[in-house]
Amino acid sequence: MSIFRRQPLASRLLAPVPGWTTDTDVVIVGSGIAGLSLALQARRNDLRVLVVTKTVLAAGATQWAQGGIAVAVGPEDTTAEHESDTLIAGVGLCDLEAVHVLVTEGPGALENLIALGAHFDRDAQGDIALTREGGHHRDRIAHAGGDATGAEVQRALIAAVQADPGIEVIEHALALDLLFDDQSCVAGLTLHVIGEGSRDGVGAVHSRAVVLATGGLGQTFAQTTNPEVSTGDGVALALRAGASVADMEFVQFHPTVLWLGPGSRGQQPLVSEAVRGEGAFLVDDSGQRFMQGIHELSDLAPRDVVAKAIMKQMLETGAPHVWLDGRHLGESVWNSRFPTILESCRAHGVDPVTELIPVAPAAHYASGGIITDLFGRTDVPGLYACGECACTGVHGANRLASNSLLEGLVFADRIASDLKANLATPGEPKPDERLPGLLTPEVREHVASAMTDGASVLRSRRSLGRTLSRLLELRSWHSSQPCVEAWEATNVHTVATYIAHAAREREETRGSHWREDFSGLNDELWHARIHGRLIDGTISTTVRKIP
Repeated sequence: MSIFRRQPLASRLLAPVPGWTTDTDVVIVGSGIAGLSLALQARRNDLRVLVVTKTVLAAGATQWAQGGIAVAVGPEDTTAEHESDTLIAGVGLCDLEAVHVLVTEGPGALENLIALGAHFDRDAQGDIALTREGGHHRDRIAHAGGDATGAEVQRALIAAVQADPGIEVIEHALALDLLFDDQSCVAGLTLHVIGEGSRDGVGAVHSRAVVLATGGLGQTFAQTTNPEVSTGDGVALALRAGASVADMEFVQFHPTVLWLGPGSRGQQPLVSEAVRGEGAFLVDDSGQRFMQGIHELSDLAPRDVVAKAIMKQMLETGAPHVWLDGRHLGESVWNSRFPTILESCRAHGVDPVTELIPVAPAAHYASGGIITDLFGRTDVPGLYACGECACTGVHGANRLASNSLLEGLVFADRIASDLKANLATPGEPKPDERLPGLLTPEVREHVASAMTDGASVLRSRRSLGRTLSRLLELRSWHSSQPCVEAWEATNVHTVATYIAHAAREREETRGSHWREDFSGLNDELWHARIHGRLIDGTISTTVRKIP
């Protein structure tokens, strides 16, 4: 075990006196595919459900998913092959049982989604049209609207939720901290709500269980594909509540993000690897392809392989980006398969039909998160996690393309079944006596800069030490004015500090974790997962070997 004992992190966000209270059976924090599909499944079990979302129902990361959902439903495909591709991408750190659950229950979960009203693209025979993405040896990516899968899934789920009078929704609600009874079981949580009439301001939701489905943490970096709301709130909240996290060093950088210039910040336009699945390829400034010979799948290698190859090209040549060549696909393919990407590129002055697309890696997906079992249960009684904020173990060191929406669907179903069988009734919430540790809103931008400087695609002990030192300095930027921006900045700082610490601790290169000072795998020492918790406001980590 190693202990990171420096300036303590926030033990809680605020010492609120709730101005209002409400109660429900299950409160779900987040409105992406994980949260909304779980809400619908829980209602089938006659549970009262409250969904809270930080802005509006459609504002999460799900709507931005371009590629699709990976399922082994093709005539020549098998779940065993999907399982194999997932394990290879995870570079030895996947939980074998979790991966088996994912791929075998995936086809049924897709059928359930279609039954809710999601419309997927079909081929000439009326079967689900399938394409291929990086790391897959078969065409197994089900997509909708060409490259608008996430938007169609979000539309269908929102329609189903709004049609169910048993699901209550509170928008513009930021989850602050969990409430506990005197037996340390979850008894609800505190929220800050903006513009909800009698529920305006800080309030409390009393519930029998809390499910965190808050999505990703890409806003901890300066450039990301994640929306503005992806500030790691669920992971930070869980850490403050005493839950364990794992695999946080494995932040996946999508290799092909539209390059908008050296000063670009925040959410960047994604160019799905499904474009490469249809035949586009990467080239350098001279027009030469550079992925051939690096991996058997060439331009469709797993994302960590492609991102590293791009970064090597950029370092060797000094170029700020590489190029994606999809001109040979033709305008009809761009219009039918990738209308969203085509519109986005043209809006930024690039026409993929006739021009090369400038691309570079950007923070995309967190393979780690809050540790759960196969039914979404954390090590805090009454607390569940689902989707990107959870660590089920299916991704290991690197997520296989389009397994993310699938994970949200499969494990939402499993959480719903566990809630039906095991939902407890906690006691009354007790007062939280911990001191708050709020940071100023300005911290957020500085955290993103520090993380991009030393903890992004390329890392070393020196660069990570530089980032951790800067994060320690920022910890002194205290705020006494509670507001959404300050709470988000505190969450970003908490999550970033843990990512950087775990990345410095793992002294090898594996999957999406690339250490310049350790060039390859070290299975003897690091065929293991780094588990972490906050204990009295300080990071505690344990390295646990994988059999």
